[in-house]
Amino acid sequence: MAGTGLLALRTLPGPSWVRGSSPSVLSRLRDAAVVRPGFLSVAEEETLSRELEPELRRRRYEYDHWDAAIHGFRETEKSRWSEASRAILQRVQAVAFGPGQTLLSSVHVLDLEARGYIKPHVDSVKFCGATIAGLSLLSPSVMRLVHTQEPGEWLELLLEPGSLYILRGSARYDFSHEILRDEESFFGERQIPRGRRISVICRSLPEGMGPGESGQPPGAC
Repeated sequence: MAGTGLLALRTLPGPSWVRGSSPSVLSRLRDAAVVRPGFLSVAEEETLSRELEPELRRRRYEYDHWDAAIHGFRETEKSRWSEASRAILQRVQAVAFGPGQTLLSSVHVLDLEARGYIKPHVDSVKFCGATIAGLSLLSPSVMRLVHTQEPGEWLELLLEPGSLYILRGSARYDFSHEILRDEESFFGERQIPRGRRISVICRSLPEGMGPGESGQPPGAC
């Protein structure tokens, strides 16, 4: 897929952060897999990074995850934020989630080291709701989505620092998603060198779960 230069590959017209296996896949997932480049200013990205760093620094990178989905990571669930960071997260909620959606009270923070990656997986409907939205900090990366029944159908998202990605509905449950390891990190013919990457992920409540109940086990979304 990535880096092959096959003529069958398609991207959206103009400057693009999304590419896919066919125009029909791009059209079908246009509203289900969204990238908002430059969602954060440089100052906002620094605000989040500065707030997260002391807590992350106390944790060691891990190489075995509870569902074997992540390699070279450390993570935390965070519910208390500074006023400046809280304002950023409120913007995420306004852009990514519908008025009837309730968010999990804790925000998932995932720190991948430069050699870290997330393996292909499909999120469980028991732990995350229909929408997740993630802010990307520090390093660019490529997220790949592949249809679980039709592996020839795929989408790739270029996640630059300061960008916001949103996955909804079919993109969440009909497609696996992964973050490519450094040696596979291409967006078309363009190599996207990986460094340390932090993602700040907001998640809607699973159907039938109350706001005070526990949500997703850390790291699986």
